[in-house]
Amino acid sequence: SNINLSFPLFFSFLGCFQFFIVKIVKMVNKRSKKAVENINSRLALVMKSGKYHLGLNATLKTLRSGKSKLVILASNTPPLRKSEVEYYAMLAKTGVHHYTGNNTDLGTACGKYFRVGCLSITDPGDSDIIRTLPGADAAQS
Repeated sequence: SNINLSFPLFFSFLGCFQFFIVKIVKMVNKRSKKAVENINSRLALVMKSGKYHLGLNATLKTLRSGKSKLVILASNTPPLRKSEVEYYAMLAKTGVHHYTGNNTDLGTACGKYFRVGCLSITDPGDSDIIRTLPGADAAQS
């Protein structure tokens, strides 16, 4: 008889708990959506007013020459390629930002109709992307 009384009470507690979890998840999603929109708008400004190089080979070339200010990698970049770029960036004291979307999303954010897995920003132009992105901390020092 005790089990029958506590059983509905337990489910009402679960319902309240689930409600709070849903609220928290929605809040986090809104924040991450705003962050992505923020990065996309800054990236669009770089594409208009700054200088950049798309692709792995061009990015590695700018890193080796020391011209790169910030490197952005798509989320589905293969691990070996990602670690290679990170290593070159560490040697060049350049920041690396891991873009939350895949290479298709990064290409769209750049205003291109093709996929972009890796891009190097050599001159941000009017954008403050180098100061604001989390991966850009290494580029500041």
